[in-house]
Amino acid sequence: MSKKRGKQTYVIDTDVFIKNTATIAGPLEGKGNFAEYYDEVLENDSWGCKSYEKTEIKMRKNVIDNLIRKEGITEYDLDCIMGGDLLNQIVPTAFSAREFEVPYLGMYEACSTFGECLAVGAMLVDGGFMTNLLCSTSSHNGTAERQYRLPLELGSQPSPVCQWTVTGTGAVLLTNTGDKQPKIKSVTIGKIVDLGIIDPSNMGAAMAPAATDTIVTHLRDMDRKPEYYDMIVTGDLGKYGRDLLHFLAKEEGYELANVLNDCGSMIYTDKQRATQGGSGAGCSSLVFSSYFYKEMLKGNFRKILLVPTGALLSKISSLQGESIPGVAHAIDIEL
Repeated sequence: MSKKRGKQTYVIDTDVFIKNTATIAGPLEGKGNFAEYYDEVLENDSWGCKSYEKTEIKMRKNVIDNLIRKEGITEYDLDCIMGGDLLNQIVPTAFSAREFEVPYLGMYEACSTFGECLAVGAMLVDGGFMTNLLCSTSSHNGTAERQYRLPLELGSQPSPVCQWTVTGTGAVLLTNTGDKQPKIKSVTIGKIVDLGIIDPSNMGAAMAPAATDTIVTHLRDMDRKPEYYDMIVTGDLGKYGRDLLHFLAKEEGYELANVLNDCGSMIYTDKQRATQGGSGAGCSSLVFSSYFYKEMLKGNFRKILLVPTGALLSKISSLQGESIPGVAHAIDIEL
């Protein structure tokens, strides 16, 4: 029997549990709305390292170690480490993975990478190819800003539509055995949507059309109304992008007002200097692996559609006047 439902959705019809999670948050994130949910918070952005890139590598290695320790297993129990980040050639992910004697799959779809990892990981476990698969993504404000925008030393003024790249990492363990942990029930693989946005500071506008397309496609493929979910939460559209998604979905006949939110819009308090909110490959993985996962274990959320969003640009593509393609993947997570 085909696992495909509709145009782009795949039903996970065996047990794929999100067995456990681990998180490390940066100092700014540690003062935000979910401070009590993080496993570990950095004292400062460098964390005793000589560069922010080395800090991100250290974060990634430690979050994997922490998850392995929390679950009471060893690295040799893992079939694969899968993950990604925002830097060229996903160096932090690869350099942290070299510390473990575990098969490795590097993934990259900018800030939507966590969704890509969960989708591919769930399919691998559902298909019987793997039993224990660790998915992790990360970002660091210091590394991402100088790669995509300008050196931090310039103290450049952010645009009003700009987001603050999250310093943080989240890791989840996918497995085919569990008890009362959340399960991945279906995944919708998004397609590239590009409406011609060229401003690299306005990633919310670039990603919102892709998020809309994926969410609407998922609901149609599964023949569901938005209210089926306790929350439909995107990855890092920010406040402006979230509002734009609400408008675009309404144009498609779907009212999301009662269930829609965004990890980037939620992560910081209103008093923090984060303009439109958070972004980054670590944004959705950090917020889900801390707040949403722990609230699901308490029974406060039973059905979540997690939709990490990605703006697939580079500094070179922006300087050459290219528009910004967006992509989003929907992960149906239920108790």
